[in-house]
Amino acid sequence: MVDFVTGRPTTLATEGMVATPHYLATVAGLRVLQEGGNAVDAAIAANAVLAVVYPHMCGIGGDAFFLIWEPREQRLLALNGSGRAPRSLTAEDLRSRGYRTVPPKGPWGVTVPGAVDAWATVLERCGTRSLGELLQPAIRYAEQGFPVSRQLAAAIAQEVETFRRQPAAAARFLPGGRVPSPGTVLRQPALAETLRSIAEGGQDVFYRGPIAQEIVTVIREQGGVMSTDDLAAHRSEWTEPLRTTYRTVEVVELPPNTQGVTALELLNIVEGFPVTDLGWGSPQLLHLMLEAKKLAFADRDRYLGDPAFVTVPVHRLLDKSYAAELRSRIDPDRAAIPPAPNWESDTIALCVVDREGRAVSLIQSLYNSFGSGLVAAGMVLHNRGACFVLDERSPNVLEPGKRPLHTLIPAMLLQDGRPWAVFGTMGGHSQPVIHLQLVTGIVDFGFEPQQAIEAPRWVSRREPGEEHETVYLEPLLAERARAELVRRGHRVEVTEPWASLMGHAHLILIGDDGVLRGASDPRAEGCALGW
Repeated sequence: MVDFVTGRPTTLATEGMVATPHYLATVAGLRVLQEGGNAVDAAIAANAVLAVVYPHMCGIGGDAFFLIWEPREQRLLALNGSGRAPRSLTAEDLRSRGYRTVPPKGPWGVTVPGAVDAWATVLERCGTRSLGELLQPAIRYAEQGFPVSRQLAAAIAQEVETFRRQPAAAARFLPGGRVPSPGTVLRQPALAETLRSIAEGGQDVFYRGPIAQEIVTVIREQGGVMSTDDLAAHRSEWTEPLRTTYRTVEVVELPPNTQGVTALELLNIVEGFPVTDLGWGSPQLLHLMLEAKKLAFADRDRYLGDPAFVTVPVHRLLDKSYAAELRSRIDPDRAAIPPAPNWESDTIALCVVDREGRAVSLIQSLYNSFGSGLVAAGMVLHNRGACFVLDERSPNVLEPGKRPLHTLIPAMLLQDGRPWAVFGTMGGHSQPVIHLQLVTGIVDFGFEPQQAIEAPRWVSRREPGEEHETVYLEPLLAERARAELVRRGHRVEVTEPWASLMGHAHLILIGDDGVLRGASDPRAEGCALGW
């Protein structure tokens, strides 16, 4: 058994469980379960609290995706809650302004925020509580305040100049004109007012009422082109999840416009390697995974976009024989495959299971830290449109009314057609490789949930202006593999322990014995709680 755990135990329970990246959100979700709500209700209550206490990572100004096992229907449900680009914005518009990429801060990366409609849509089909009731804990934290954590204080400090460019942003995050220190009680009255309006009037207030008007006003004051018609036209979309097998389990992810197909393609490639024999953390295994990642991501950037605009060859990308063909291209001793660029993002993932076996994997995001940096009606507006590219040859080129390539991928593992593991992670474009590490940890190495979450991780990306990819290793993994990876031609850097760069993952295993086994990532500020 590989020894790298903190000592935090896997959480055990039978009646229900919640795992989120912030303890206040976990408690809010657990309380909903204990008071008779179901997993969907609890997930939304927890997500709403995160929108208040984790505002650098998520918020009602962003998008949301759900993967739900619904016992009443005996099936998996997938909801795409991503918004679309303004209908009067084109790639040529931005190129004519001198941009080569979509600017991450300011109005141009703001697509229609989808989270609020996603909450309302899943509640209508699967919930038992009203949205107004579930927003009450979040409203209290926004109005009465909560203690700022070390991570939030550091995130605010990094964006001081962004906030100072807009009075509404400075008022929310720089009380008294200063970065709040850890332990300072942060109150957000404008956000509380917006949440209360949604609680009383539902999603129509957000998309077709005064909140929509304020969103548009802020964006247009900054030079953007979003209209109230763009917001009013928004709808979430029920979709069919994608599946592959890995060893003895079925892996389920969301389809495009998400990168779920990339995670499945990556698992298909790695499945053909003798993972267990190579050993956890071995340089040989890491090398093979890194080269497989480059192949899967090259396909992602070559093919993925909004399926309403482009045809994505999903069946070919998930074909096992195609995975074998890709696998044959990997040099077992040298880093030989050109890397694709990656970008950073900030996101939350949470997992909930209730006493009826209903399971929810939810991911919600602003994309970059504090999204666009713009605040409207007390909320941070995301910058998911910064995922678009301006190259007309790309399937992910910015077009009017189009959804961008999305990094968010809630996931589950199934056994005999029913949920066995519910999981997800923050990590932006690195989410597929974090999924790979979680799945191999559980399936190939038999890790307990908390051990799988705490196992030292790797991610890799090509930094702006760099020709080669950099592999980032957490320290205990670097001790095992750094020298040999360098010998094979990889550029390697070692991070600090528990680096947020490695994602904030959460996981709940559902046992045949009725026991729920939950884990939460020490790289975040959360916990897994059950009863």
